[in-house]
Amino acid sequence: MSKEIRIAITGVGNCASSLVQGLFYYKNVKDERELVPGLMHNVLGRYKISDIKVVAAFDIDARKVGKDVSEAIFAPPNCTKIFCKNVPKIGVKVKMGPVLDGVAPHMKEYPEDKTFVIAKKKPVDVAKELKKTRAEILINYLPVGSQKAVEYYANCALKARCAFINCMPVFIVSNKKWAERFEKKKLPCIGDDIKSQVGATIVHRTLCHLFTQRGVIIDRSYQLNFGGNTDFLNMLARERLKSKKISKTEAVEAELAKRLSYDNLHVGPSDWIPWLKDNKICYIRIEGRKFGNVPVELELKLSVEDSPNSAGCVIDAIRLAKIALDRKIGGPLISASAYLMKHPPQQFTDEKAREMVEEFIKGERER
Repeated sequence: MSKEIRIAITGVGNCASSLVQGLFYYKNVKDERELVPGLMHNVLGRYKISDIKVVAAFDIDARKVGKDVSEAIFAPPNCTKIFCKNVPKIGVKVKMGPVLDGVAPHMKEYPEDKTFVIAKKKPVDVAKELKKTRAEILINYLPVGSQKAVEYYANCALKARCAFINCMPVFIVSNKKWAERFEKKKLPCIGDDIKSQVGATIVHRTLCHLFTQRGVIIDRSYQLNFGGNTDFLNMLARERLKSKKISKTEAVEAELAKRLSYDNLHVGPSDWIPWLKDNKICYIRIEGRKFGNVPVELELKLSVEDSPNSAGCVIDAIRLAKIALDRKIGGPLISASAYLMKHPPQQFTDEKAREMVEEFIKGERER
């Protein structure tokens, strides 16, 4: 049983940049007791970070297609923080994927250094490339609202017999029909919509959980987010936000004693501010009632570099998917999805989900 984990990436943007940088930043970590910020375990199951190898990558941007992954992760419009400058050549060139609905029309109205530049190249046969490179796990980092494109890549994963990790809010793993297709092929999948290590949704969930556990009745709440990367620019097209809003809202609602009306709970992206680059600002407000119906209010501001915030979570997801492949488990990994994703097939509290993942790692839980 090989210890190498062969991954393919679709969407070589900021999140992919942080992931690949992390693989090399922590490549020499060998001691299981050494703490690595953002990971459940330095060694998860029997797998270290250095066991993960990028074998294929797909994008549509002219500044990335045809380049080695080590160069493409730093090409515009990527703007995330560089914490590992010396990423060596990987020997894997980014291949042209199909555009489909991956680029919103309004993106063409902005300067090239802020938006996508579609390469004038013919798309490759993605399933064929996955087979040729012997990829085991396909990680989806496509822009929000790319329904057709995500479904295309999910189909390619099925054809090429790859596990699938869906890091964005098009519902695949939490969709019964798609879940059944992965289960039938005995291919594990984890999704949908990656949580951050300490991001807006996880903080909002934790605060709502605290209020609920302490007996506070929550009446109203909002979460407003804005940033300067292509993700926020893409989301200026509100019609692309339907699944994103559902994903983030349901993640918070899962921690409430009762659902709030549409008027009383607002969770979602707010605006694009170019100079923020990959920095994400979040404002959270919770209004509730404690003993005697006496009001209690909370306001919080969170500032994070967005893409590194989820990279560790994806490294955990990759290793959990590999364990499932080793055990020949197909379909949604319920525990991993609940712990790592905003819109899993089943919601659990974060504490319970963590406990379930630990049981899965030990082999005490099938999924």
